Amino acid sequence: HVYLPNNMNFCGEKVPMRIIDVKERLDREMTVNINLHSATTLIIKRANRYFPEIEPILKKHGIPDDFKYLAVIESALTNATSSAGAKGFWQFMPKTAKEYGLVVTEEWDERYDLKKATQAAVEYLKASYSRFGDWALTCAAYNCGEAGVKKQMEKQGCKDYWGLAINSETSRYVYRILAYKILMENPQQYGFYVRMKDCHQPLQYDTITIDSTITNMPMFAKKLNCPYKYFKILNPQVRADKLTNQNKKKYTFKIITKENLSYSNALEQNNLTDNTDY
Repeated sequence: HVYLPNNMNFCGEKVPMRIIDVKERLDREMTVNINLHSATTLIIKRANRYFPEIEPILKKHGIPDDFKYLAVIESALTNATSSAGAKGFWQFMPKTAKEYGLVVTEEWDERYDLKKATQAAVEYLKASYSRFGDWALTCAAYNCGEAGVKKQMEKQGCKDYWGLAINSETSRYVYRILAYKILMENPQQYGFYVRMKDCHQPLQYDTITIDSTITNMPMFAKKLNCPYKYFKILNPQVRADKLTNQNKKKYTFKIITKENLSYSNALEQNNLTDNTDY
């Protein structure tokens, strides 16, 4: 069943649930995602691993915690690639990524580095909010660009997202974020029973910093006693089997030890060996 809250806020701003259109649009997104049961269940499981990485970065820079749900609808918390060429959890295009300090080359692409990409997203959101002064409009601008939102606001004489007529994707965008906020804050109320022990656990790893060229990435991982499969999982920003580094730039890699490959070990480290339902 779809239970809609009578009152809710987004990033501390009140959502006007009294408006029929607002309530019906939210109802649509709730109904869609409740019935995409397998996809939503996987997102809930992934959040246990990735939200703890995203949340402190948002908090440090004064970005509302609700923006972690923007990453959910952008990528389903995966290093996704869009048909337009946007990549990573935050779906940066190459030009925008570089503008916000991410390295994007054929060998190394920091759009796939969750912490660095989240930092870039934070800077983007801060800059956008400084121009709109409204978090819902900031979300809309993240989806279709600031110019597109401003153009429609000026054309319609509209000052908020909730009353703005805009393209179909952007008109659904904030409601999709709201729907996942509601679902993921109260999953059992909507039929999602996921035990904590069955969620994706935070990965255990060490780090190493290198300032030289790597001519053979699989052999590099092998010398570190890190199976290449797991090396690639931990370092998705690595996009080739080599890394050219003529300027002595420092690159940091995550490496996993054989002791950390056991799922049972990970459960014990996180005290999740019980059968409690969450």
